[in-house]
Amino acid sequence: MSTIQNILNAAQKAKISILQIDDSGKKKLLYRLAELVELRSADIVKENAKDVQKLDPTDPKLDRLILDSERITNLCNSLKAVAELPDPTGILLSEKKLENGLDVKKFTVALGVVAVIYESRPNVTLDVAALCMRSGNVALLRGGQDAYNTNFLLINIIREVLEEGGWDPNIVQQLPAAREYIIDILTAEKYIDVIIPRGSNQLIEFVRKNATVPVIETGAGVCHTYIESSALIEQAVAVVLNAKVSRPSVCNSLDTILVDEAIAEQFLRNLAPELEKYKVTVFADDSSYTLLSQEGFSKLNKATAEDYGREFLDYKCSIKVVSGLEEALDHINKYSSKHSEAIMTENEALGELFLKQVDAAAVYLNASTRFTDGEVFGLGAEIGISTQKLHARGPFALEKLVTEKWIVKGKGQIR
Repeated sequence: MSTIQNILNAAQKAKISILQIDDSGKKKLLYRLAELVELRSADIVKENAKDVQKLDPTDPKLDRLILDSERITNLCNSLKAVAELPDPTGILLSEKKLENGLDVKKFTVALGVVAVIYESRPNVTLDVAALCMRSGNVALLRGGQDAYNTNFLLINIIREVLEEGGWDPNIVQQLPAAREYIIDILTAEKYIDVIIPRGSNQLIEFVRKNATVPVIETGAGVCHTYIESSALIEQAVAVVLNAKVSRPSVCNSLDTILVDEAIAEQFLRNLAPELEKYKVTVFADDSSYTLLSQEGFSKLNKATAEDYGREFLDYKCSIKVVSGLEEALDHINKYSSKHSEAIMTENEALGELFLKQVDAAAVYLNASTRFTDGEVFGLGAEIGISTQKLHARGPFALEKLVTEKWIVKGKGQIR
């Protein structure tokens, strides 16, 4: 704890500083941050290249690690979008006057000190810092070792902007990435108000099991798409392909295809050449294995029980032929991580039944699971996708970085 004690003490002091920044000041801060990140784009790309060089080029995390000029521009646009969002704090939620004359009001207030533990994705550094500052929270950021150089520069740029504005730079701090300090972070309940893990299922499980600080989970994505017998084949192929290959390393990408036996042959005949183009490895049940073998599909394996419920984060997926909606729902209920699930169907009644019965943060009818994203949903940016049911669920962003405070005013009343 001694190594991070100064960081924790500084975070507590910074809570006072950030409460002094008004709405206009927060907006200016984020616009200035976007400007400086754009100006330092070449430096960021250079530092990011150092991190990229350390990673195995075949590692599926590589795509999440890369920050090129286009992605930096998108991040700057996201910073400006967050700046324009309404301040989620200070909102009057309820008010009443009791019979004894007490005025009782409930307001939204910042959570306080928010620690985020994440892997690989340096864009998270800017997203989280922006969302925390906009909502009046102090941010403690613990990125992985694989993005250390990029994160170090980004956090220094953020702190430079804070100092330039006359604010406490410790509103945003970098926690040590070394594993030896992780338990100290997870048990610092006197200093940290909430911890948000973002990354692999292993990371999230470790945080949940070892933290004494309250945890908001942003869960792993084991995402299914069910192709119902009335689905439009070409449309279903296009949606499945997008969900699997547009960016396979992210949590909203497709992991398992469930296809109704009535259209399995026709659907897989159309899908197979599209998956071949992207060299997707398929883990198939007996029925789909037979059908894909007949099509000469090259990267084909027989599925084991472990291939269902896997978050692949790569050009890989599993396929299962099902007898109908009931079997599809049973499979999803058993293996889903409750992140994003989809059905392709022209049967309106079955589609509505699927939307109603599937227990997930986001459920789709005739659309790709890749849309589950805070920025896409109009939230500016996101902390992550929450798969739990308390406090936040789904894309978790600015409006959920608050809690409540009761303000009670009296004139000497006693009970």
